[in-house]
Amino acid sequence: MLADAIVFLIATACGLLAIALLLRFYLQWARAGYRNPVSQFVNALTDFMVRPARRVIPGLWGLDLASPILAWLIQYVELILITRIKGAGTGLSAGAALGPLALLAAIMVVKLGLYMVMIVVILQALLSWVNPYSPLTPLLNALARPFLRVFQQRIPPVGNVDLSPLFVIVVCQLLLMIPVAYLEAWLLRTP
Repeated sequence: MLADAIVFLIATACGLLAIALLLRFYLQWARAGYRNPVSQFVNALTDFMVRPARRVIPGLWGLDLASPILAWLIQYVELILITRIKGAGTGLSAGAALGPLALLAAIMVVKLGLYMVMIVVILQALLSWVNPYSPLTPLLNALARPFLRVFQQRIPPVGNVDLSPLFVIVVCQLLLMIPVAYLEAWLLRTP
């Protein structure tokens, strides 16, 4: 009972921190404005980890790679802690399980990223109908635009309704169902 509560707290804390780190990377990748309150909150929340990590982890093509690598590392530590608390991997094969746990942590980061894209696209679509002049609209447009643009160029609006958010969500769901779920099931199945 106590072990379940501890596992819940570890998973919640690590998950929220990994989401904040991925959101920081996503905001930078989408070139979202730094002056909005969401960007400032995410940067203030994750600066204590990202700034020291930048000294060790180089950037690539103008992108700060410290944030997604730290998100992966947090997911990896979470998996190690949870397996230790639940008593799995305490035998001789504990060292052999570190490789699959590292790959599983990478899959968890990809899943978080896909869920983040889906949530941003849904919020952007809803906000464009309900309150297009909201202060969050420019931020959500900047975050959703790279994914929506791919479908907007190929699929015309039907009755003045843009169907590109639907296609983005379907593609994200397919990615979650086919390769990500397959790899995750394969990793959890291996001894």
